[in-house]
Amino acid sequence: IFQVQEVIKVVQKELGFGEGQLLHKLCKVYLFISSQRIVGCLVAEPIKTAHKVIPGSTEENGTDLPVDKIEPVKTNHTLEFGKISFKREVLKRHDHSDKNKEEYRDPGAIICEKEDVPAHCGFRAIWVVPSRRRKRIGSQLMDAARKSFLEGETLCISQCAFSPPTSSGKALARSYCKTSAFLVYKEQDA
Repeated sequence: IFQVQEVIKVVQKELGFGEGQLLHKLCKVYLFISSQRIVGCLVAEPIKTAHKVIPGSTEENGTDLPVDKIEPVKTNHTLEFGKISFKREVLKRHDHSDKNKEEYRDPGAIICEKEDVPAHCGFRAIWVVPSRRRKRIGSQLMDAARKSFLEGETLCISQCAFSPPTSSGKALARSYCKTSAFLVYKEQDA
């Protein structure tokens, strides 16, 4: 139990929760243990509704623009080291459509649809020890939660939602849900 409390403290600190704000009596905590060490933690809570992220609203600064929207900018910058010369070419991404300008006005924001949709499980916090990230530990924790959160029922991914995610959380949500239109919930949706 002491180890779990220490992990919860780390998760709270790294994900920006105040002390004692991460857990409440309805939360379920899932741990990923490897070689007798806790290397991952998922805190799930029951929710009633969530909101679908509008695809494109989570992209950062238009970096996911199609290649045909990227144009090389010619420059005369040449670096020379002895007999070796390097020419500098700058790639500039742009899209002049009004839709694109609207989507990328705030690269840190997630824009959701107004209409809420039913959801049952909220992923309140997902944390993996830094040395073990990008090894599907977060996905395995979410799979375990979906299979056991409601007794006798396996939840579909579309019945689960994420609390407002960090930038890493956005990438995890897109990867796990296999869409940019994943579900997000706020505390008032719980």
